[in-house]
Amino acid sequence: MNNIKWIFTIVTFIIGLMLAIQFQTTQEPVIRDTRDIRELRRELLTEQERRQQLNSEIDKAQALLLQYERSMDNREEDVTEVLSQQIEDLRMEAGLEETRGEGIIITIDSLYNDQFVGQAKRSPPSEVLRYLVNELNIYGAEEIAVGTERIIATSAFRDVNEITYLNNRRLPPLPLQVKVLSDKSESLHNHMVVSASIEYLEIRGFSLTIEKAEEVEIPAYDQTRRVRYMEEVKEG
Repeated sequence: MNNIKWIFTIVTFIIGLMLAIQFQTTQEPVIRDTRDIRELRRELLTEQERRQQLNSEIDKAQALLLQYERSMDNREEDVTEVLSQQIEDLRMEAGLEETRGEGIIITIDSLYNDQFVGQAKRSPPSEVLRYLVNELNIYGAEEIAVGTERIIATSAFRDVNEITYLNNRRLPPLPLQVKVLSDKSESLHNHMVVSASIEYLEIRGFSLTIEKAEEVEIPAYDQTRRVRYMEEVKEG
């Protein structure tokens, strides 16, 4: 008889515990992702671009390491020549040198008649240009210039009093040209003519014209590079 009471008590306890857990679960609100498709797409493009950059940096580091190893094995090749070449390559990668080659030219203009709408031809806001640049990087852009401003690793778009700035300089009014350098200009052009950027800019009231170019000139970054969070390490 006592065993039956113990079994009944245990079963009752288990049932009560399960009911309590179920009640607590139904009381907790369901947290849903409220981001729209454009926000999710922007985050996806950013992550894809970051992954592409990391893979590119790994490949460059491995190639440089192999070059150093060969120069150490082959005494006829001076290590200083390798270092000098590396410095020149780094200046090119940092955007401190003018460069040119095949690519595409994108022209951004107003989608509507400005006299009818009654608005000035201002440059697109920062989030529109960031979206476009991120998509260009995903599809193989090597160097990008918006207007006369070269985009480098530390470049940033900012909105100040409804005016867009790049590299702390005001962008010119529309029509605005975006020059893109790529050794895969055909593929880049084909991707961009059906890209989400066209739809995104049209929603914001801008048109996008994309054309291939045999030679695109990208200006050098002409401002002083400021290095933060780094200090010289002294020997000894």
